[in-house]
Amino acid sequence: MFDWLIVGAGFAGSVLAERIASQRGESVLLIDRRSHIGGNAYDCYDDAGILIHRYGPHIFHTNGQQIVDYLSQFTAWRPYEHRVLAKVDNKLLPIPINLDTINGLYGLDLNSEQLERFFAERREPVDEIKTSEDVVVSTVGRELYEKFFRGYTRKQWGVDPSELNKSVTSRIPTRTNRDDRYFTDTFQAMPLHGYTRMFERMLNHPKIKIMLQTDFREIRDLVPFNRLIFTGPVDEFFGWQFGKLPYRSLRFEHRTVDQEQFQPVAVVNYPQTEDYTRITEYKHLTGQKAARTSLTYEYPTDTGDPYYPVPRAENEALYKRYEALAAARSDVWFVGRLATYRYYNMDQVVGQALSTFRRIQDALPTAAPRQAMSEAAE
Repeated sequence: MFDWLIVGAGFAGSVLAERIASQRGESVLLIDRRSHIGGNAYDCYDDAGILIHRYGPHIFHTNGQQIVDYLSQFTAWRPYEHRVLAKVDNKLLPIPINLDTINGLYGLDLNSEQLERFFAERREPVDEIKTSEDVVVSTVGRELYEKFFRGYTRKQWGVDPSELNKSVTSRIPTRTNRDDRYFTDTFQAMPLHGYTRMFERMLNHPKIKIMLQTDFREIRDLVPFNRLIFTGPVDEFFGWQFGKLPYRSLRFEHRTVDQEQFQPVAVVNYPQTEDYTRITEYKHLTGQKAARTSLTYEYPTDTGDPYYPVPRAENEALYKRYEALAAARSDVWFVGRLATYRYYNMDQVVGQALSTFRRIQDALPTAAPRQAMSEAAE
């Protein structure tokens, strides 16, 4: 008999497993379909000895000191500020767009004040900003939208930016200075020994049992437990009774090449050319020195593991129907990107998990009663 069954060993499930075991002293069975812990943040050493991210680059950044303090119990940090280039018109230019992007693209020598006028002359008025296209053309104009955003977004999401919620491109700022950092959060760093090592330390507790390559649907009636935390797709939990929620997936092609450095920064985006959206070179993230280097090419697809909820109005309406079912289940906590159909950064998932634990503490001030949960997913 377990006090808790937690489905999914990514950030949401692992943080809650650690909190419940260490703070409540209750037993946890943590399961995951995959053969490893860590979810999409899982990293490992490849044959060249390079620490790679199996599911594409995961860059940790946050403004939440509480989140930093919590994770720092399980890892030391390597300071790292992420920089991204985009290959546009056969030039490698900083993204998000900044002063150097425009000067490099057009062969100009503008200052910040002149760049603001440059953007102002090209902006297209939009009465109400609803779509991802609206966000960009109302900020930098049509030409830069076509060069930097439209092709990349269509590859990434499989639809035109005019069909996507404004949230997709709203996350990418436009700058009039030379700041070429992708993020501006107060804390930017990588776990010193990798994400997997951090998860291992987080879950190293006698009250936590881990079962990998384990499907919730196959064991829910076989393993007795009192309460459930679910971090998988919410539509799957409810048997897809209203239909499947759309997700965008990725295919990763990992390569090692016989050269010390392949590209000048960790990530280069390809908005105009190629089938892939970006190439990641991991030595920039890890600081490793080696004669060879390891890369990941990313190919967006509609099939495969769910990665990104597709932000469209009809999908949000469908999710609301599942959200109502979830709200009616007082015996289940739904946490994480897939369970709440939201795109969250890693720190946001950690914050959501810590907040959920506080709610659990408020709702269940004492240990769970020793009785098996009568039902799980319907």
